[in-house]
Order: sequence, then structure tokens, then C-alpha cells
Amino acid sequence: MSPLPVVAGALLQCAMGTVPTPMNVLPLARVMVEGRPVARITDTVPGLNIVPFGLCRSPANPVVAAATAAALGVLVPMPCFPVPAGPWISPVTRTVAGGLPLLAAGGTCMCAYGGAITVQMPGAVRSQAN
Repeated sequence: MSPLPVVAGALLQCAMGTVPTPMNVLPLARVMVEGRPVARITDTVPGLNIVPFGLCRSPANPVVAAATAAALGVLVPMPCFPVPAGPWISPVTRTVAGGLPLLAAGGTCMCAYGGAITVQMPGAVRSQAN
């Protein structure tokens, strides 16, 4: 069984963030799954495809580092603004839309501040045939 495709509204989580957020996908590839645009490995635009995960807890984030230093070394989470460092790594590489591989459940993307962004729920559901 292959992993489900990631579509608009999929739930993402960053290991350094405090809350999961929905993924935004523009219908650029014109491929729809269950009536929603399907995500591709290049859908990593901060603020557009990947929105903030509440507060960031990464000491590699300059804002968190500054707040933590001001609190004499006590970690102070600060507002998140994800900075994806490259494309998604998808478990499915042979299925393409618009010439680019699709993003599937189990995909990951690293944030420049050290958090791993993962797909928690792909958004697409498969009906069970009995």
C-alpha cells in the first residue's frame, strides 16, 4: 500500500513548534485529489505553504536565543516563522504532477533552525471497500 498524497489542508507539525498547522497548497499543478490541490515537494514557501507553528523552541532561532539569553539561560519560546531548508523529502518519488514529485504522507522537511517539519495527517482519505 503506497502512502496517501498530501493535499491542501494537510496537518503539519514542526519538532520545535508548539502547535500543528494546516498546509496551504495552490492549484499550480492542476492535479486534484478528493477535490483539493495535491502538494509537490517544492511546496515549501514560508507563510504561504508552511505557516507558523505557534511558538518556536529552537535555540538555533536567533529570536529564541536572544530571549533565552535575556532570561539568563532559561529557554523562552518565541513566535515561529518557519524557514524551510530545501524541498520536502517524500517517500513517493515516481508519482509526479506538473513535472515534480508529489508529497506523500511520511514526508519531511527541515527548518533552518533545526526543527523537522513532518506531515501528521495528509488530508486525503482512502475509502475502505468491503
